[in-house]
Amino acid sequence: MRKFLRLLWMALLLLIVALLSALTAMRLAIHGREVTVPDFQGKTPAEARRIADDTGLATQIEREYYSPVVPRGRVLSQTPAAGTIVRRGWELRLALSLGPQRVAIPQVVGQSARAAAISINQRGLDPGSTATVQISGLPAGQVIAQNPPPNATDVTAPKISLLIAQDASPQAFVMPSLVGQPLGSATITLQNAGFPTPRATLSPTAVPAAPSAPAPSPVAPSASSAPAAPATLGPPDHPGPAVAGGIATTSPAAMGSAVPSPVVPSSIVPSPTSIIVSQVPAPGARVLVGSPINFVVRD
Repeated sequence: MRKFLRLLWMALLLLIVALLSALTAMRLAIHGREVTVPDFQGKTPAEARRIADDTGLATQIEREYYSPVVPRGRVLSQTPAAGTIVRRGWELRLALSLGPQRVAIPQVVGQSARAAAISINQRGLDPGSTATVQISGLPAGQVIAQNPPPNATDVTAPKISLLIAQDASPQAFVMPSLVGQPLGSATITLQNAGFPTPRATLSPTAVPAAPSAPAPSPVAPSASSAPAAPATLGPPDHPGPAVAGGIATTSPAAMGSAVPSPVVPSSIVPSPTSIIVSQVPAPGARVLVGSPINFVVRD
């Protein structure tokens, strides 16, 4: 029994030693890949790159700022800061100094966006962020504000941000379902929302069929009628009426012009009480104010 306990304690001791060794090796491996960020402020980009390479780091020049203290072309700031512990291969971001501000900020408010961009580039400045806003009464594309303001002297970066006016987008609605409503009430609803008078057409099943022309009834000779005189034949290009049984008849071609043809209305205007059976745009569609609306109605 004692021998078994001794072996168990030895196994536990070996296990504890192995765990401690693994943790120590892992800690050494982790800390072996960590380095301390050096101080690059005041260095040239070439010097900063050489120091970073010797430390196992990488550098990237990200921005440039005005500085009355740090000479032009030298590192002004860095991220992460000096003394920070990072992994090997970490990329450091550097900002360079432009020296004191020597360029006056131009006045570009009131100019077009294109003219403002040209004026900014001519002075060696960079266009910053651009935002747009809808303002009634101002032409689209006009600069209405800038940052920094004209002739500013406490500028940190050579960038000018602009606020530009844009056209007001037309108001949009979600098309409601007007099926089943009277045409008059639907028209008033749309006109109150700014839409033109909708175009309404009758459903094909609601248009009345054109009446057929009645067949001409034969003319019977009257007993009190006087006998007709024999007709005289006219010239070949003007044929006279033919005579049949003493009654003057007319040729079918000439008779066709005398029979009235049925009158079919060219257009039928639906009444305000007509019921809407379909609509375009469909319900739920996005429509802009002023868009045409079409209905199919039935009486």
